[in-house]
Amino acid sequence: MDRLPYQRLLLVSRVGWGVVVCALMVCGCTPLREYWDNGLKVGPDYLRPVPEVNGEWIDADSEQIRSESPAEVDWWERFNDPVLGELVSRAYDQNLPLREAGFRVLASRAAYNIAVGGFFPQSQSSVSSFNRYQISDSLSTVPALQGQAFSIWQTGFNLSWELDLWGKIRRGIESSAATYQASVEEYDGVLVTLIADVAERYTQVRIAQKQVADLRRLAAIQRASLQLATDRFEGGATGELDVSQARLNLAQTEASIPGYEQQARVAANALCVLLAIPAEDLTALLGEGEIPVAPQSLAIGIPADLIRRRPDVRQMERLVAAQSAKIGVAEADLYPAFSINGYLGVYANELGELFQTDSTFGFVAPVVDWKVLNYGRILNNIRQQDARFQALAARYQNTVLQAGREAEDGIVTFIKAGEATTKQREALAAATRSVELVQIQYKEGSADFNRVFVVQKNQVEEQIRLNENVGATASGMIQLYRALGGGWEIRLRGDGDDCCDPTPVLERVQCDDYLGKTPPHRFDAWCLWREWLRDWKPR
Repeated sequence: MDRLPYQRLLLVSRVGWGVVVCALMVCGCTPLREYWDNGLKVGPDYLRPVPEVNGEWIDADSEQIRSESPAEVDWWERFNDPVLGELVSRAYDQNLPLREAGFRVLASRAAYNIAVGGFFPQSQSSVSSFNRYQISDSLSTVPALQGQAFSIWQTGFNLSWELDLWGKIRRGIESSAATYQASVEEYDGVLVTLIADVAERYTQVRIAQKQVADLRRLAAIQRASLQLATDRFEGGATGELDVSQARLNLAQTEASIPGYEQQARVAANALCVLLAIPAEDLTALLGEGEIPVAPQSLAIGIPADLIRRRPDVRQMERLVAAQSAKIGVAEADLYPAFSINGYLGVYANELGELFQTDSTFGFVAPVVDWKVLNYGRILNNIRQQDARFQALAARYQNTVLQAGREAEDGIVTFIKAGEATTKQREALAAATRSVELVQIQYKEGSADFNRVFVVQKNQVEEQIRLNENVGATASGMIQLYRALGGGWEIRLRGDGDDCCDPTPVLERVQCDDYLGKTPPHRFDAWCLWREWLRDWKPR
């Protein structure tokens, strides 16, 4: 007989709550159907903005470009230069900006874990106390207690738990997860830049070294010509003008050498910073070598690969996803927040009675917090978060456009520098042959030294241009793979430790091209904890 009124009350309560929820959804920003489809979360579910991407490269028909194959991972190995490979490996292990980016991954991972913790009771505390009371003899309110003294022992715990009815906490977790994933992409972006910088500085060193070596070789030829002109002058066969012209040629060539020696030292100093060592003489490490020679053709994939491959593009996309979730966090403030506050403990006058059954004390207090008077501020906060989302979406689309432009710049630089190098080799061969012929003619007396002066000067200039073009071709290849976002994959192998997999999975996320990269090795909280357990030994 007592159960029927309770069932009616429960039915009325459920109907009442349904009416309240429907009314709230009508008054809010998210329709009821969308709220249900979103997994009981207000705010929009994330959809990746669609960027503009060309179907193929401008120079797709070039024999030097292979779009049918994906971009190469260890692209620097195409130079077939062991010294460069060693420099890349050392920079990956030692570079300080890369280490800094790794610790930012750790910080983002910790922030994500904090956000996940917010889904559980947000406030918990344990309370223990002892109080001794003495009732005043002058207190006439309760005469029976006058002059009495007693103690109160207490211990227990309380908690406060906000129910995530509108998905505010879950949206916050989504935002933190996307921010964490963006930090992984930032690390990979730093790694891509690091590898390209090492290759670029190394190429600059080799260009300068080659210029110095070739200028010294040509200076030796000119020195021999000077000696020949001097001998002919002293023998009365020619005038002093031949000697002056020979000295001028030699002096100009030798004057160019210190500038290239300076360039080699400056590039080596930059390499030292990338290797995280003080500036020092790298002669023992680098030795002497040729300018890195780029291959005849490169595999670079298609333009759409930039969205899936370039870390800065992926980082920007993850930041857009993080901001999308913040819209739902802001919208949840339009609705009432339901919390449960509770306490469970024991009270007693004597310590020995503290844990007896009769000493138990507790309460549960539901709380409703509805910021009904802050509607204007809440609504404008939603508008603010949405505007930030739109701005980030535009920046993401522009990042994709910039990535495409940089890749196209790298392609045309590589192709045209290669073409110029081919022609420059022909020019140098012609200049070298001219020097050989005119020296023979000068010795025989059939040509004056002015022709020797001109062709030797041309030979030096053509040699300098050839070295510059060979270096430009290598730099074009480096620029291209920097633009393609190549090289970050180096961190996915070599240590054989995939303890960091998987990364957080976003609930109901609709970004199907996010590959779920593993975090950088040594910069993941679980990796650090597992390594500590592995190395720990009881004493």
